[in-house]
Amino acid sequence: MTTPPAGDRTRWLPEPEALRLLADYSLPVIAHRLATTPEEAAQAARDLGCPVVLKVVSPEIPHKSDVGGVRLNVATPEDAAAAFTAIQTQVTSHVSRFTLHGILVAKMAAPGTEVIVGMVRDPQFGPAVMVGLGGIFVELYKDVAFRLPPLTPAEARAMLGELKAAPLLTGYRGQPPRDVDALAACACTVARIAAEHPEIQEIDLNPIIVRERGCMIVDAKILVHE
Repeated sequence: MTTPPAGDRTRWLPEPEALRLLADYSLPVIAHRLATTPEEAAQAARDLGCPVVLKVVSPEIPHKSDVGGVRLNVATPEDAAAAFTAIQTQVTSHVSRFTLHGILVAKMAAPGTEVIVGMVRDPQFGPAVMVGLGGIFVELYKDVAFRLPPLTPAEARAMLGELKAAPLLTGYRGQPPRDVDALAACACTVARIAAEHPEIQEIDLNPIIVRERGCMIVDAKILVHE
């Protein structure tokens, strides 16, 4: 994921806005609420059901974990209220000036295989769709494949088959195969979003948790040109 240079007319969409755009395209996004007070965070945790994850929402902070802006496996509504306050305090100690839109409270996703689906727009060649091994391993292993849209489901499945980590999706050491078709459909939809929104410069859906049936977008970053 790139960081826009100073003076560049691009901005990261607040994560709730990014998730809403994805949901408008019928992509599977994690259940979530935006909280602006500790009390709202507690109520969101009650509504969603614990455990939940809390993440700071600020256009100046795309790398939330780097500044202490994430809390995982929050077990109770009371813990969610405390985590809201702790995130505010932690982030303020790292970032002197930032715009706080609130704290995103999201359902903690069930385990599965973590995959990344993304898009980057090149000034000359246009958008390129990317799939790869996701989560914390994407920058370490750089196990990714690219295609230029338009993208068909067959082409998206072929991309996934090119990955070194492809056996993790097809059933590795007795593990059940993952829903590659659902993942391919996500990649095709990202290609469609890129075609229909030329202002979008980058999409970073990482991780997408893929299971035996279906997949779920847990985190979304979208860079737009204004």
